[in-house]
Amino acid sequence: MRTRYPLAGHILLCTIFAAGAGAEKPAPWYDTQLSQSERISALVGAMTLEEKTAQLLNASPAIERLKVPAYDWWNEALHGVARNGKATVFPQPIAMAATFDDALLYDVAAAIADEARAKFTVSQSIGNRTRYSGLTFWTPNINIFRDPRWGRGMETYGEDPFLTSRLGVAMVRGLQGDHPRYLKSAAAAKHYAVHSGPEALRHEFDAITTPKDLRETYLPAFEALVTEARVETVMGAYNRVNGEPANASKLLLQDILRDEWGFSGHVVSDCWALEDFHKHHKVTANAVESAAAAINAGVELNCGAVYQELPAAVKQGLVSEATIDTRLKKLLETRFKLGLFDPPEANPYNAIPASVINSEKHARLAYESAVKSIVLLQNRNGVLPLSNTISNVYVTGPMASSTDVLFGNYYGISTTYTTFLEGIAEAVSVGTTINYKKGILPYQPKVNPIDWTTGEAKAADAIIVVLGIDAAYEGEEGDAIASPHLGDRLSLGLPEHQLDFLRKLRQDNTKPVIAVVTAGSPVIMGEIAELADAVLFAWYPGQEGGTALADIVFGNRSPSGRLPITFPVSESQLPPYEDYSMTNRTYRYIESDPMYPFGFGLSYGTVKFSGAKLAGVRRGVYTGQGPLTVTAKIKNTGKTAMEEVVQVYLQAPGAGKDQPKFSLKGFQRMKLAAGDSRTVEITIPENQLRVFVEDGSAVLRPGRYTLYISNSSPGPRSRALGAVKPLELKFKI
Repeated sequence: MRTRYPLAGHILLCTIFAAGAGAEKPAPWYDTQLSQSERISALVGAMTLEEKTAQLLNASPAIERLKVPAYDWWNEALHGVARNGKATVFPQPIAMAATFDDALLYDVAAAIADEARAKFTVSQSIGNRTRYSGLTFWTPNINIFRDPRWGRGMETYGEDPFLTSRLGVAMVRGLQGDHPRYLKSAAAAKHYAVHSGPEALRHEFDAITTPKDLRETYLPAFEALVTEARVETVMGAYNRVNGEPANASKLLLQDILRDEWGFSGHVVSDCWALEDFHKHHKVTANAVESAAAAINAGVELNCGAVYQELPAAVKQGLVSEATIDTRLKKLLETRFKLGLFDPPEANPYNAIPASVINSEKHARLAYESAVKSIVLLQNRNGVLPLSNTISNVYVTGPMASSTDVLFGNYYGISTTYTTFLEGIAEAVSVGTTINYKKGILPYQPKVNPIDWTTGEAKAADAIIVVLGIDAAYEGEEGDAIASPHLGDRLSLGLPEHQLDFLRKLRQDNTKPVIAVVTAGSPVIMGEIAELADAVLFAWYPGQEGGTALADIVFGNRSPSGRLPITFPVSESQLPPYEDYSMTNRTYRYIESDPMYPFGFGLSYGTVKFSGAKLAGVRRGVYTGQGPLTVTAKIKNTGKTAMEEVVQVYLQAPGAGKDQPKFSLKGFQRMKLAAGDSRTVEITIPENQLRVFVEDGSAVLRPGRYTLYISNSSPGPRSRALGAVKPLELKFKI
């Protein structure tokens, strides 16, 4: 059976290939009989110095005389093909992290890459080579969400290095595909490294960290993406790290990334980060010196314009043309792996049809991602689920009918969005009375003082109030247009007038009040939990968010999201924002009980954990050889089908002193029918049993260890909120 290719893209690519090949004999870089190395060397050898340096910019221009087309390396796919027209919009990454489902994330990434390939073929056929139309995606963001005030934390997979590693690896593998020769698309691990705010200072900030924190917290996800997923690209961060700009750090770019981890892809600077060398960090005198510093340190691709100064740097003896050749050859490898210099029929990914874009299949995947991400934080007296034959429900709140709250940031444009209001309307009986008023504005009090909402709402059988924020209030430096702190949230509470609105809805009202909160970061939830009967945290759930929320509220699905980040009681629990020490940060080092712990989330079902066993030890002693295997029996003792997220945590000698209180080492999501029992098996490799010591080295420390198996992070607060009592397995080293 012959493979079919989209006609327009096939003709266009054939035309480019024929033009590059010539009528009689192909140019060496288009000659597939030669090795990739030979083709790239021939291409670089045919370029002038000025042409070479121009190819090292993100907006690489065409070289007409060599029949090399233009290509812009800057493309985004954080949770769907972004900034490039029609695409499926999946949940924001912090929401995806709440699924604790790396297999699901792989499927999402593969779907994104399919859409990207199909869009790329069509873009080429209409001559669109502009920014965001390519295949090199600067995603995922695997920085650690160490402080909940960081506006870009919603782009990450949360605060835990292990969870971030597993989800990041799945994302890269899904985006890049599994073909032995071709990349489906190219992923990028960003922002390398030690980068998580403040946004207002990112161009000048020096992130000071210890060797232990660097290796234990800030680098594990990058190492996993390089060594396991073979990520094609690493993006350097804006900030300095211990005095060196991240994009000129010998420690980060050479000693660790290339020499220790064996990274074989290319490094790209964050956009205009090289300007920061001389404008803000003050480590160079001008753009010429900045260009030389970055390319000598190992940055192949400059997002920005500083590399325009490389010819001047060569003339001044600051960099050699041989170094430029080396960097360009490495960079061009990615374009060749994407098949951009090969005939179209050679690359099977060119056969992906445009019909996959924003398809029904991908919409179902977006729905599944959203429904698994929503976290039930409170369900007082089992008020949820509501009956879908309820007589009268009142929907209100500033985010109930918002489409913006579905997007998050770095998003595409779907042609099918379902708001929370629309999802609720679709989920209930056509005989149910639904009334809706926004009630209040999101970020400022009402101008009109008359209240026609709160009194009317109390007449309903239940109130669903959707509060929260959206990406106008938190996010990247210039994107969050409603943020007074350039995207960061220095106060984690909801705007006071939103809380006042909830107070009015609760006052003298015994009917159920269900609070739905939207945000990409922790919110101070104390008073919300006091006033509402049930609390659902919905994140930024993507195009199918309204359907997913409604199915949970009305019992079509049981909630199964788990928090990938700790929710503090108040900002007073947080260390200074600019302090990158892990002391008193995240669930691993926090010194007081949080409002909601890492890993926590309720369900409509009830479960029993039992029968924990540990394999890989002999008479309770681990010898340092091979992995440990944890097994346990998980039983759904309720009457509702559910999904459980089993989590395994390790407590090592020195816990709470020079070591984390406990650390996530494994997790598994499982489906359980009512009354069903299943055995979970989670393997913990030897390297996950090592602890990091002061000099940053990882060692097997002698002493007593405890493994906890639960559905939340261990601790009294998890138990008080309804998590199961952890099973314990002890062993010695």
